[in-house]
Amino acid sequence: MARSLMKRLAVTLVVGVAVAMLGSGAFAQETKPQNVIKWRLQAHLPTGSGSWQDSVVAMRDKLAERTGGRLQIELHPANSLMGATEIFPAVRRGILQIGYTSPAYLMEHVPTAGLAFAVPGAFQDVWEALYFWKNLGFEDLIREEAEKQGVYYFTDKLYPTEMVLKKPVGSLREFSSLRIRSAGMLQRYINQVGAATSYIPGPEIYQAMATGVVDGAHWGAAQEANSLSLYETAKYHVRPALGVGGVEAFIINKKALDSLPEDIRRIVVETMEEHFWLRTIEYQYQELKLLKQLAEEKGVQVVELPQDVQAKLWEVGRQMRAEEAKKSDNAREAVRRLEDFLHTLGR
Repeated sequence: MARSLMKRLAVTLVVGVAVAMLGSGAFAQETKPQNVIKWRLQAHLPTGSGSWQDSVVAMRDKLAERTGGRLQIELHPANSLMGATEIFPAVRRGILQIGYTSPAYLMEHVPTAGLAFAVPGAFQDVWEALYFWKNLGFEDLIREEAEKQGVYYFTDKLYPTEMVLKKPVGSLREFSSLRIRSAGMLQRYINQVGAATSYIPGPEIYQAMATGVVDGAHWGAAQEANSLSLYETAKYHVRPALGVGGVEAFIINKKALDSLPEDIRRIVVETMEEHFWLRTIEYQYQELKLLKQLAEEKGVQVVELPQDVQAKLWEVGRQMRAEEAKKSDNAREAVRRLEDFLHTLGR
């Protein structure tokens, strides 16, 4: 019995020493990933934005886990290294290996990206945008233009861009009296419908709303607006959406991605594609939950724009799509496919 006890103590001691050695780093040489590749990413949005955690941080963590730590991405939020409009040129030149940005900041370099930000006055549901993006090849047309610039383009997710207003709108005349924070193609869209607009960076929108500089704003859908505390100053969440689109995207320097070991490159591409589908679906579910919560806790109301405003939005949207078609061969093809699709939907 004593001998048996001694054996058990000996085994316990060996195991304990092994665990202690692991904890102290004695075996670190064997567990550290070999040939670690380090990338830098800057985003156009602040750390408080919902997509920072759910897209940027999530993507970094997934890639680190799936590559066994061989791909490490250093994250930088809005304006930490450069302004939002500088992210695409920095990725193109390889100053950043990867960026997280909005197509609103890409239109000068990738003309078809203007339609990606939000196709004005076109879609009534996210599934319609999904079909256009993937089944009708819209994202491929954007990717062709971006790749010619030495950049790979991956849509983060699709969701509606909806306004948050401090007061409800009863007519087109009332809408035309508003001052709206906007960006990208939607800024021109809202202007042509009749309201005044101004571009204000994301971190400054709350202050502009609170001090009356603007009467409303769009910053994605409810989750993004809530991440900036916009419902503290505005209680009206407005529908229909100004547009449904891919408001954010990951962009990757072509040389950086192509030079990765084949298995890591495959992991990056597959993870980006998987992320798109999961985030798009999850986002819709979280929107429903959040709007219900905002109604109960903060008195937020979901309101519809009056019919004369909606009619004007549709009219201007069709005109703008025709204008976008003139910007490049790919933009023209995108609009052709879109209008055929809308015709099939009876619009």
